[in-house]
Amino acid sequence: MRRFIKGFLINLQFFTAIPISLELPMDKQHLRKAVQAFPLLGLLQGVIYLSLFYVFQELTPFSHLASAFLLWLATIFLTGGIHLDGWMDASDAYFAYQDQEKRLEIMKDPRTGAFGVLSIIVLLSCRFLFIYESTLNVEYVTYIFIAGIPFLSKSVMGVLLLTVKSAKNEGLGSLFQSAAKPQVLWIYPVYLLGFLFLVILLNKEFLLVGLLILVATCCLYFCRRKAVKWFGGITGDVLGASVEGTELILWMTVWLLHYFVMG
Repeated sequence: MRRFIKGFLINLQFFTAIPISLELPMDKQHLRKAVQAFPLLGLLQGVIYLSLFYVFQELTPFSHLASAFLLWLATIFLTGGIHLDGWMDASDAYFAYQDQEKRLEIMKDPRTGAFGVLSIIVLLSCRFLFIYESTLNVEYVTYIFIAGIPFLSKSVMGVLLLTVKSAKNEGLGSLFQSAAKPQVLWIYPVYLLGFLFLVILLNKEFLLVGLLILVATCCLYFCRRKAVKWFGGITGDVLGASVEGTELILWMTVWLLHYFVMG
């Protein structure tokens, strides 16, 4: 249990802006536990997001536009922009339309190109639109969606990490991948079943949450195929881009549900 807790704290250090001043061990045992705790990291992020939105929406005089904007900002600042950096680097590499080796070189370049800038503008603009319109009529299931999106995206990240070969033997992705095997993912279905059970207890709209899980699964298979085709495997940047892309598609799904199902 101590290793699991330290693994979770490692995730907070690497993937959030939450200050963790502890000096944590980076051996294989603790990194393996960190990988197992990826979905819990996403769930914590989701709980923070829904709590902030609830406070802004229900307990302050802020307009809905302001509440949605503050939630949007929270999705950026809580992660410290680490996955957004991966999204920009992967976009620069992909839109260069070069071979895999050249794309990996472009991702290593600390400079951001025009495609990276354009892609981040599109990503964040779309996310704000989806958040704003999806929360116009807040229902109980809306808060479940807010919590579930980062939970699912971090689950996708963990599965990609351990089921897709590494494109290079350096970087953050390779560090975590070398510490764990796909067998450690057995706990992910347990998390998912626990999340679904909680949803069923709290809300009757569990079928909508099931649809969100189905969409996340489709994103996983898409990312697995394209990571190998476009980049020769996964890197830290590819994983970050996968997290951001998955969350964008999930928010778009919630947005469409708002119009055509929940409306």
